[in-house]
Amino acid sequence: MLYTYSVPHEFRDSITERVRVIVEFGKKRVVTGIVAKVHSKPPDVYLAKPILEVLDTIPVITPNQMDVMKWMSEYYMCTMGEVINAALPSGLKLSSESRIQLHPHNDWHRIEFPFDDREIILLEALEDKDSLTYREAADLIQLKSAYKYIKSLVQKEAIIIYEEIREKYRPKKVKKIKLASEWANDETALQSLFETLEKSPKQSDILMKYLQQVPVYKHPAKNELGLAKSIIKEAGLSDSSLSTLIKNKVFVEFEEIISRFAENTETFEASPLSEIQLKAKQEILDIFEEKSTVLLHGITGSGKTEIYISLIQEALNNGSQVLYLLPEIALTAQIVNRLKVVFGDRMGVYHSKFSDNERVEVWMGLLDGRFDFVCGVRSAVFLPFNDLGLIIVDEEHENSYKQYDPAPRYHARDVALFLGHKHGAKTILGSATPSVESYANAKSGKYGLVTLNYRHGHAVLPSMVLADVRTEKRKKTNTGNFSSVLIESLTEILEKKEQAIIFQNRRGYSNYLTCEDCGFIPECPRCAVSLTYHQYKNQLNCHYCGHKEPVPLVCPACGGHRVRTVGFGTEKIEEDLKLIFPDAKVQRMDLETTRTKYAYQNIIHDFEAGKIDILVGTQMVSKGLDFDRVSLVSVFDIDRMIHFPDFRSLERTYQLTTQVSGRAGRKDIPGKVVIQTGDPEQGIIKLITNQDYLTFYDLEMREREKYNYPPFSRMIKILVRSKDKELTKVASDFLGNILKEDLGGARVLGPHEPTINKIRDKYLMEIYLKIERKYSIVAVKQKIQNAYLEALKRKDLGAVEFVTDVDPY
Repeated sequence: MLYTYSVPHEFRDSITERVRVIVEFGKKRVVTGIVAKVHSKPPDVYLAKPILEVLDTIPVITPNQMDVMKWMSEYYMCTMGEVINAALPSGLKLSSESRIQLHPHNDWHRIEFPFDDREIILLEALEDKDSLTYREAADLIQLKSAYKYIKSLVQKEAIIIYEEIREKYRPKKVKKIKLASEWANDETALQSLFETLEKSPKQSDILMKYLQQVPVYKHPAKNELGLAKSIIKEAGLSDSSLSTLIKNKVFVEFEEIISRFAENTETFEASPLSEIQLKAKQEILDIFEEKSTVLLHGITGSGKTEIYISLIQEALNNGSQVLYLLPEIALTAQIVNRLKVVFGDRMGVYHSKFSDNERVEVWMGLLDGRFDFVCGVRSAVFLPFNDLGLIIVDEEHENSYKQYDPAPRYHARDVALFLGHKHGAKTILGSATPSVESYANAKSGKYGLVTLNYRHGHAVLPSMVLADVRTEKRKKTNTGNFSSVLIESLTEILEKKEQAIIFQNRRGYSNYLTCEDCGFIPECPRCAVSLTYHQYKNQLNCHYCGHKEPVPLVCPACGGHRVRTVGFGTEKIEEDLKLIFPDAKVQRMDLETTRTKYAYQNIIHDFEAGKIDILVGTQMVSKGLDFDRVSLVSVFDIDRMIHFPDFRSLERTYQLTTQVSGRAGRKDIPGKVVIQTGDPEQGIIKLITNQDYLTFYDLEMREREKYNYPPFSRMIKILVRSKDKELTKVASDFLGNILKEDLGGARVLGPHEPTINKIRDKYLMEIYLKIERKYSIVAVKQKIQNAYLEALKRKDLGAVEFVTDVDPY
């Protein structure tokens, strides 16, 4: 939301749009805000409170960023506050807390830093009182804001803050020493100093070590760079002797801000492009003469990444910035390593597994010019680019680019296209299995289209084998969830010392537990869903709200002992493989095994190094991984994906299965894919085995046109939720009737209960709007807002939430 605050006289010269400020919000909360506009019109209905502090000397958000955020707010029907909250890394946001106190380990009287009069007032007050609130501190020094002085005292380590204004981002610092100028700039004086220290050999050793590391007698300017104190300590030299030298003003101690990212100055040339890749690259450049967006449709293993690298190099050489988007962290590990080898320290990496401070450093690195190339996941579209020339959206079809909760519920691919438009940048959408919408845009001429139909390095596509699990179970030729075809294939590749990837798009050990006596199934107390059994923790988990409970020893309903598991996930497959192939090294890669920062990289590194024979995983294993020794891929449970109740289920099944199949067979090793299905005659499975994207696209477009689904329409989903089931239904009916009256019943689907009608103690109802392309989407959004206002007028609906999701797919 936008609120108006007054600007005190002392901030008149420093206030500007897009800087961060501290303001009082309500009676007690102190929060961070971003200045959206500076104007001279006071509000009519309330007295504007004053800004308490201006935090930045230069804006932390660029003008183009602000324009993109405004567009997102309007397009995705959310507030600017929600967009900014999603955009800014939490290290750039201040938390509203409440008290300061003296530092428990430092006596401020002994701190060498000088304090000004106002700081001394606060310190003396804290000697009498245990703590002060932010407001009390401001009153004591007779100012409206004490933030500047509080921050200064924190930096001097005289006080600590708890439950009060606290800037989360603190630069990483290293403590260093340098020679005092009287010794560094005078060789005779330096010689005299050594003579003085003859009777203090420990101090003399420290001075000698310093001069070995920092030869000021040859390069006096190097003294300003100094030497890290840790080097003195690591050399086994005396801490107390160093302290004496600092006290006697031989050395000056100082702090230097350093990067949290390891230095990587060594770079290597990218691999030369093949003739086919050079042709594709030139086609892209030719299209860029007329259009700003190109869809690169290249089969798996066709060498799209090498083309990206070549185009990135050209953009950087032309002085432009580059954004390379990847759908999720699992995919970044291997590709980022390849990019780092080529681009070194000019490339920043931005994703959620990095700490707040690391993300802030990438943000600030773009503003100050350290980085001109960033590789990241969907949130990287929020970064402060100044001169963006090229955007690459790799695996553009991936639904990981879509943010579902909380607002803004954006799609990073679509935001990237708008971002490119604002900067006048060129955008490449790359995929082996493009989204139907993107391919339709390419076919219509809105985007350019470049196709790569051959695998790089003369590698051949894998052979596709169907395993009829229904027939095998009837004939009893299967081993648990494994067909005989898969067992034979695994045995063969293990004998050859090759590797396999097993794809099962369900984590956990089993879908659920059930009692064979009474049919009881443990369910989540907060959600309308059965609990998933996780064997490695021996507990039941809800994958929607995080609820956990121990596995019951007996049935909670009837006391029976015949409780068994139903279905299977990655855990169960991992366990079975270890039993069937006891000598094989099996590793699972799913959410549970990759929670820590470097878990993805470690698993991928071990697989690449041959320390893992069989990798079992969820969608993570389908995305962009490239391993020379993988000759077998198997897809489990494809029928469940096909029959998932969603208009995109066939598209996603085709994409996921084709992507994971592409991991099999690279270079000299032919690949094989085993798809386990209960119905090998299904049309979609034939299209997958024939690897026939164009036929799939044509059939899918006919179905979409017949039922008016995207790309022939636009969709908006409205989720109605509250803790009262009946109230949720009343509210959704009321809203649905208004929308049907305003938009026509044919455009409004529902309201209806979703398959899972309760999540986190809130009951759900859904309304879908399908709007023809020729109809004004702006007008539709206004009608939705009007309907919300009508609903909010009813006092009985005050506890109901209305959640809007534009393009909910």
